[in-house]
Amino acid sequence: MRSDGARTAKGIVAALALAAAMGVGHAQDFPLRPITLNVPFTAGGPADAAARTISEALRRQLGQSLVIENRPGACGIPAVEALVHGEADGYTLLVGGIAPIVLIPPIQKVRYDVEKDLVPLGLIWRSPQVFAVSTKVGVASVTEFAARAKANPGKLTIGSAGNGTVTHLANELLRREAGIDFIHVPYRSTANSLTDLVGGHIDAIFGDVAILQPQVQAGSIKALAITSTERSPLLPDLATTAEVGFPKVQTEVWYGLMAPSRAPAAVLSRLENAVAAAQADPAFKEALSKYGINAPPPGREFFARFIRAELERWTPIVQSVKMN
Repeated sequence: MRSDGARTAKGIVAALALAAAMGVGHAQDFPLRPITLNVPFTAGGPADAAARTISEALRRQLGQSLVIENRPGACGIPAVEALVHGEADGYTLLVGGIAPIVLIPPIQKVRYDVEKDLVPLGLIWRSPQVFAVSTKVGVASVTEFAARAKANPGKLTIGSAGNGTVTHLANELLRREAGIDFIHVPYRSTANSLTDLVGGHIDAIFGDVAILQPQVQAGSIKALAITSTERSPLLPDLATTAEVGFPKVQTEVWYGLMAPSRAPAAVLSRLENAVAAAQADPAFKEALSKYGINAPPPGREFFARFIRAELERWTPIVQSVKMN
């Protein structure tokens, strides 16, 4: 006769097998309800636009709607921490961007490890920034702006989407490259800083080309340069920072979908395949083109390599410039 211990052990094994089978079955049915996309910035900015652009294509792949939840503040760190330490069932994803994923962790303690706690699903947005000034400033070039700043040290104001964001970093690169001093004014998003730029409350900002283009074309603000290696189809007459003599001021805003690594493997696989298919969706590519963006290569592996390359590029820079 078998001992009670043997029967107990057999019962545990059977229970584990049943739980595993139920988990696989649940993953195969995933998703059974809407999925939430955590966006670490306010509505109206590039992160929000990225989320809304991919959501329709992803809905077609998953058969469920996607709910956009804006969680602004602290460069997106709270949004990442909420995902990492929240329910890891795959029903909440992150629109992860350059600030909380690449720029902040090398210089500030955060409650997550990008490599261990997050699974990159796919890069969905890459866009350069425009350096633009208020029409009240009365300058027509970056060189003129730099001259004005040198003549008035610590007087001109440049806004950003917040301390530690790529817009803030662009400010610091310009400060170093042009040898100027100014007042940095952090906001909660590019949309917020743009509102104050149009109103003449600040002198300049760096902002996503698609977000600033309407105001540039309306004459509400003056664009001076774009931070990419090539000109943008949205503002084809706007010179690059390299063309106007500031080649080291090169930045881009990017966002990608990320999941918690603690999610079930089968769920992560389902999400990975769905995101890759959504990235290849012609409607998604067409939607991106309206923002002057070419769809990034699809898939998890490209996004993972991209993040590693960005970390190698930006870590020495963020450790050498003033980030607050």
